[in-house]
Amino acid sequence: MHETMIAQSLLAAISEETAKQNAKPVSAKISCGMLNAVNDEILCFAFEAAAKDTLCEGVRLEIEHKEIQARCKNCKQNFDIKLSNPKCPVCSGDDFELLPDAPLLLEEIEFETD
Repeated sequence: MHETMIAQSLLAAISEETAKQNAKPVSAKISCGMLNAVNDEILCFAFEAAAKDTLCEGVRLEIEHKEIQARCKNCKQNFDIKLSNPKCPVCSGDDFELLPDAPLLLEEIEFETD
């Protein structure tokens, strides 16, 4: 259900930009954090269903998952945390705080060129 609402929002945003550009969209890139509860397969399916019989029908979604970020409490360095080795890459400290997860963003839309 969550993915259906996201798909509808993406469709609205892409459709709005399509009208401004007066061009046919062919792909769209979105990004979100690793902790975001978005299932790529379900989102793509929901977008495909929502886009049927619209100018966005056939648009390919590319989904990029941003790494989880942390801040070392020892050296104050921000870093991508690796769950297999949760330590600061600068000082090897293991006392850190998780930073807020990256939001879901529509990064770019590619349009068909003549």
